[in-house]
Amino acid sequence: MTAAPSMDANDSGTVVITHRVPVEHQPAYELWLGKIGPVCRASPGLLDWQIIRPVAGLTSTYTVLLRFDSRANLARWMESSARAELIEEAKPLLATGDEFFIKSGLDFWFTPEGAEAKLPKRWKQFLITWSAIFPLAVGIPLLVVPALRAASIPASPYLDTLFVTGVVVAAMVYVVMPRYTRLVQRWLFA
Repeated sequence: MTAAPSMDANDSGTVVITHRVPVEHQPAYELWLGKIGPVCRASPGLLDWQIIRPVAGLTSTYTVLLRFDSRANLARWMESSARAELIEEAKPLLATGDEFFIKSGLDFWFTPEGAEAKLPKRWKQFLITWSAIFPLAVGIPLLVVPALRAASIPASPYLDTLFVTGVVVAAMVYVVMPRYTRLVQRWLFA
């Protein structure tokens, strides 16, 4: 268990949880995920819950990404008695225990540093990120700028860039990268 350097309790936070689950325990673990999922999603401040399942024949690691609106809400969930009870229930299914890293920023797109899971090569991270940002950087302005003009917001390169980059980053964090890294994970970790 490793935590990032302390930050203001109001900063948003992401926890990356890795569970190594032997193949014979994976069906029971999937049932357990069905149990902990609704409890976690009912936690105050949860923004997103994503599960990256193991690649058959390559890994036995489940990676669960949880994003909270504040570090305080993240800590509240991680230290809750409900989570502790459910983790205790899952321990017989896990090969190495409950490992997690608390991060902020872009770290959660890829396997966290220090995790026992294999890290993708930097050049692959670069190509994946670049190939995701390029179409967004080309296409988003074609949608956002006309919407700004339709909303009677005057033309300004700074204001346009502010809105365009905000939409690009939101799309990257919440829509594109979680799905894209799942899609290319075989190549990414090869």
